[in-house]
Amino acid sequence: MILCKKFEELTLEELYEILKLRSEVFVVEQNCIYNDIDGKDKASFHVIIKENNEITAYLRVLPPGISYENASLGRVLVAKDARGMGYAKAIVTEGINCVLRNFNTNKITIGAQEYLKDFYSEFGFKPVSEVYDEDGIPHLDMTLNIV
Repeated sequence: MILCKKFEELTLEELYEILKLRSEVFVVEQNCIYNDIDGKDKASFHVIIKENNEITAYLRVLPPGISYENASLGRVLVAKDARGMGYAKAIVTEGINCVLRNFNTNKITIGAQEYLKDFYSEFGFKPVSEVYDEDGIPHLDMTLNIV
């Protein structure tokens, strides 16, 4: 089941599971100490893939003007035990669709971890910045121009 919910539509259980997964992946697994709860969640849509009532993949869709001038996708993750099953492509596809349904925009910009450049290129994202360090991890900005 794929869901695209505004912050206030999330159940407490979903919010707890999302924050737990984000902490497991981005703080613990990637050994990166940073403030995950950055104040942007309330303005975002939250795209969730659930299997057997558990979140297997997640991302947030940020409106234009929050992280970038354009709409943006962020906090893209697949739960550790669900990797290699196609969830990453499914969640990014649904994130793009969520942008198209909810914002009058023709561009999506992301801050991608450098090692995922080829993955995002498969969706049509193109680099628009040099590689930069964000919390000790090489990133680059990429933009998808929607025709």
